[in-house]
Amino acid sequence: MSGQPPPLLAVRDLSKHYPLRTWWGGKGSVFRAVEGVSFDIRPGETLGLVGESGSGKSTIGRAVTMLNPPTSGTIAFEGTDLAKLDAAAMRRMRARMQTVFQDPYAALNPRMSAGDYVAEAFKLHRRAMRGSERREAVAGLFERVGLDPRFMGRYPHQFSGGQRQRICIARAIALKPSFIVADEPIAALDVSIQAQVVNLLQDLQDEMGLSYLFISHDLRMVRYLCHRVAVLWRGRIVELAEADALYADPRHPYTRRLLAAVPVPHPAEERARLAARDIADHDQPPDGPLTEVAPGHWAAMPQGPHA
Repeated sequence: MSGQPPPLLAVRDLSKHYPLRTWWGGKGSVFRAVEGVSFDIRPGETLGLVGESGSGKSTIGRAVTMLNPPTSGTIAFEGTDLAKLDAAAMRRMRARMQTVFQDPYAALNPRMSAGDYVAEAFKLHRRAMRGSERREAVAGLFERVGLDPRFMGRYPHQFSGGQRQRICIARAIALKPSFIVADEPIAALDVSIQAQVVNLLQDLQDEMGLSYLFISHDLRMVRYLCHRVAVLWRGRIVELAEADALYADPRHPYTRRLLAAVPVPHPAEERARLAARDIADHDQPPDGPLTEVAPGHWAAMPQGPHA
């Protein structure tokens, strides 16, 4: 598009299939977890990826960072096709793209102190750094994510869930990446802590120019944080638009269903919301190709003679 910077991440026709085995151990068919997904993420942009559990959100997040390489399709990061990189080159590229996972306790090594966990990024990618330099850098990262540097010697079980996620974020930003996959980063946290973590991600984006792929099922938080939103249904993107446009005028039936499922705190508004739901859970949304239904607003349209 004219006037737009080139995308930081360009995903084209990404598919991820898993082989299924028969009960006697032989090969069977394949499970198509993700099929033909394409999207761009611009520098400094947050793209929200939403959908129900099992729709393929985390599969896409792992595929774009090559933690779980796709079956087919291309992933270009900063103009480089990741599939063409050897192991050493991919390891260097990982300094530029990081992941924050849903469960911070599972992501942390219980046998490592929090400071050593964050410092490990420097040990792997900045081997020339002296120990004193690493400790100083880790202390600065702790302060940046809102943790007391005196806690560097503590172990994961000595932190709360929100503090653990801050440690994971400190590790993710240690090497000054340009892109972070945030895979349900607030789902395991108390509601009172979720806003703090989201605000921290926003502040880091403003300071460091970060781009995010923000994976979540919390539609209200996605609207607050994300510039654009992609709606995933059964491994396919069925709607993609600017956040305000998608929430104000959802075009795909599945998107409307998702938005209608968000509870409203006011009782009268909640009753009206339930009465306005026009799609039953068993209805089959259209799954045709993405079509630009408005400038910058794409939705899957039905196929066939009655489209």
